[in-house]
Amino acid sequence: MDGQQANDGGGREFQRVADELRFRMTNGTYPEKSFLPSQRDLAEELGVSRDTVQRALRELVDEGWIESKQGSGSRVIKTQRIQSSAPKATRSRRGMTLEFLVGEAFEQSEVTLDVYTLTSESLYWLIQQQAHRIRSRSISPQRITLRMLLPAEQQTLPYPRVKGDPQDTRLRERLHGITERHTKSLRESLGALKTEGWVPTVDVEIRRAPLTPTFKLYMFNGMEALHGPYEVIERNIALDSGEEITALDVLGLGATLTHHIKDEDPDSAGSIFVGSMQKWFNSVWELLSEKT
Repeated sequence: MDGQQANDGGGREFQRVADELRFRMTNGTYPEKSFLPSQRDLAEELGVSRDTVQRALRELVDEGWIESKQGSGSRVIKTQRIQSSAPKATRSRRGMTLEFLVGEAFEQSEVTLDVYTLTSESLYWLIQQQAHRIRSRSISPQRITLRMLLPAEQQTLPYPRVKGDPQDTRLRERLHGITERHTKSLRESLGALKTEGWVPTVDVEIRRAPLTPTFKLYMFNGMEALHGPYEVIERNIALDSGEEITALDVLGLGATLTHHIKDEDPDSAGSIFVGSMQKWFNSVWELLSEKT
């Protein structure tokens, strides 16, 4: 293991660790003000070297997720915030999280999930969690329908990009690679639930639209919406080559999201918001998007 860990500091392993820690901070595993496990424990659990863990932690410090002090460890100072008008009875005991809302949706017999996002990365991790629950027989949906809207591949996006050099295509290519990798894994993960007999019907369709996502949108079973703007930030990004560059990027995980519920009153704020966002999604899906 030590020999393997000594050579694992490439961009993919470093990003994998950073992604996993971000996900844990947004799903309540590491709540705000808590301390992360030690670097040694994280390296052992995730099968990487301490150097790789240290690189991931430095990125999380740069992004404002954690603060690290010599001898004190790494403390979480930012998590995924969700503001909701939902009754307290529907909230998780640990507080409402994106994972909790997706989990609630997957507890239904028929799951319908419409997603508009910059990349498929966050959704991939969320679906992996639900696939594990299905295989452990904790839940048993009979039909899963996923529609996801991503930006058109040929579109020049304003972010992420190298600060001061919008003509540099390296971050655009990196974004395409991340999206392609997670989109493929997402299709395979959901498809396996059907072929292995866990879920009788699985429909997955991913389309691309000529729009720059300025917000993230999740629609759950036509009854709930989770919406949040992408916040533009400046941060350092490590490429697979090991080079670190200053980038203008957006904050997806960690941005504040608002939760809205469609209720029995068609004129309530929640019903109007959910209905209008569903109409918006359907209009882009049907009139602007193209199949991938």
